[in-house]
Amino acid sequence: MRLNIARFAMVAGALALLPLASGCARVRAHQGYIVDNLLVDSVQPGVDNKASVERTLGRPSFAGQFDSSEWYYVARDTRQLAFSKPKPVNQTVLRVRFDQAGNVVAVDKTGLDLVAKIDPESDKTPTLGRKRGLFQEIFGNIGAVGAAGTGSGSDSTGPGPNGS
Repeated sequence: MRLNIARFAMVAGALALLPLASGCARVRAHQGYIVDNLLVDSVQPGVDNKASVERTLGRPSFAGQFDSSEWYYVARDTRQLAFSKPKPVNQTVLRVRFDQAGNVVAVDKTGLDLVAKIDPESDKTPTLGRKRGLFQEIFGNIGAVGAAGTGSGSDSTGPGPNGS
């Protein structure tokens, strides 16, 4: 009898801890282009053009913002623990550059080494000027603007809005 109670307590404890253990799962994710090195290596400068690159690698993740003669294929692997912020583990950015005729000039590949971590200063954006609280922001303009319908302070004997 005593053995059955101990066994029941162990099973109940394990079942109680099961939801906690599932929250500590590691999550791996892939975002973007799926890089196939054999296909990437088959794109040759001076041989391929935009149409052949699109047939080989597919449509790019995006084209250059200022110069449409550059195509970018972006792939990123991330890992995170439970509800924490995802951290990049691996990243590949493939840049294919074209000349004016649409022929491949160069193919460049970069990795995680060019990723910059940017930390904001704090949870507030620093601004120049007065430091005002919430109520000053909400009610600060009361009385600062002229009353409704009075216009811009012009004399009432002057010309009206249509010049008469």
